[in-house]
Amino acid sequence: MLWRLEESEKIHTASGLIGDLRWYGRDGIYLRQFAQARDWEQFHNPKNLCMALSVEVAEACEHFQWLTAEQAQNLTDAQRETVALELADIQMYLVRLADQLNIDLWQAINKKTKINEAKYPADLVRGKAAKYTAYSDPSQRLNLNVSSKLTK
Repeated sequence: MLWRLEESEKIHTASGLIGDLRWYGRDGIYLRQFAQARDWEQFHNPKNLCMALSVEVAEACEHFQWLTAEQAQNLTDAQRETVALELADIQMYLVRLADQLNIDLWQAINKKTKINEAKYPADLVRGKAAKYTAYSDPSQRLNLNVSSKLTK
């Protein structure tokens, strides 16, 4: 089942189209139906999905193991296609996990980026890779409430 997107549903960046505003919800439904049609729901509990997600991330990492940063950035077409399929596996397990936990990924991403913006102000961290705790006096660290609900 493929979805046709209206132009207003698409997300565009300077580098081009990156997705659909409702992609996770639609794919969550499709992937749920895919699993149900194969009687795989019995295996798709959060623990198993999280473990499968971890395995797929490791499989993606394997394609970069021992490459230089330059080699990793300049994959051959065949390597890029293989990595793309690993990333698809990662995304599918992530969407299934979010679906099983009734988590709205777009809402979670939005919340997490706001938290990161507060923890890592661009003017303070530009060009630096340290953890946020390295940038402030411990007595003045941000109080970031992350307990609000991220459910659909």
